[in-house]
Amino acid sequence: MVLETSRLSLRCLTDGDYADLCRVMLQDPEVMYAYAHAFSDEEAWEWLHRQQTRYREDGFGLWAVELRETGELIGQCGVTWQTVRDRRVPEIGYLLGKSSWGRGYAIEAARACKQYAFHILGFDEVYSIIRDNNLASQRVAIRNGMLPCDRIVKHYYRQEMPHLVFSVCRDEGEERCS
Repeated sequence: MVLETSRLSLRCLTDGDYADLCRVMLQDPEVMYAYAHAFSDEEAWEWLHRQQTRYREDGFGLWAVELRETGELIGQCGVTWQTVRDRRVPEIGYLLGKSSWGRGYAIEAARACKQYAFHILGFDEVYSIIRDNNLASQRVAIRNGMLPCDRIVKHYYRQEMPHLVFSVCRDEGEERCS
């Protein structure tokens, strides 16, 4: 177990999570709309193994989000390194299955990850990089105390995808970081 909130547990993903990850998120076109496609079996395995590599190399990554009451895997949330304009930054990312949308789980997990990033990992600023058409995730970032600070275009799946960059500093009273 990496983190717990009142309703959620966040833990490292294992190979045994593959089927649930595919069913709940990675192979659901509705959930994966911001990625412009649902993942193939091979892409889903690559995604899972990339998180496991992040745990080993960085000490953090996207973690399984489970309901504490039932142990059901409902999504993933965590901290990963991402690149914004040639700078490596810590990003809070989240992706939940559609049966969990609208229940406050994303903000609950994202807030816990923000606190973890500040108080355990020691980051002074964290980011969320969100596709411009993903309004629900933008609302989560704002509720997590973040403000938009940049716009970038990512090239993914043979498409140009505009993204908004949100950030928040450790000390809420500080002026905007970088």
